[in-house]
Amino acid sequence: MIPPIRSLFGLIMGYKFITMIKPTLIPELKVTHFKISLDFYTRLLGFAILYDRPEDDFAMLGINGAQLMIEGFSDVNRSWKVGAMDKPFGRGINIQIEIPNIESLYNRLKAAGYPIYQEVEEKWYRINDNETGNRQFLVQDPDGYLLRFFEDME
Repeated sequence: MIPPIRSLFGLIMGYKFITMIKPTLIPELKVTHFKISLDFYTRLLGFAILYDRPEDDFAMLGINGAQLMIEGFSDVNRSWKVGAMDKPFGRGINIQIEIPNIESLYNRLKAAGYPIYQEVEEKWYRINDNETGNRQFLVQDPDGYLLRFFEDME
């Protein structure tokens, strides 16, 4: 028997899942220039458009099983702003995204002349009594949201 949270949702929605489980947390990022942000996430970072609503400046994006939504500011969209939207957006948060090969993405960003917030590093983290290692780097999207791309060092 297939558990109901498996890829049936992806099949119904037309998603192209790499993982079999539907994410239960999907951030939605408000962006100032939707087309610029969409280009950044798709062309530079390699996210796929899982679905979109161009009339609403909205897209659901995915990469390696991770998903996020971007939505432009407009008069037709609901606004859940809780304060002034001054750049950089997303202060105090970074969005960690696992990908199979950070070097390829890092090199693509460097070749495009896109600024890297933090260069590639190897970082070890304690999880209970064990240590786990990541190779990671950070980049800000056009609105300043901080994205941390990583791969396991196992």
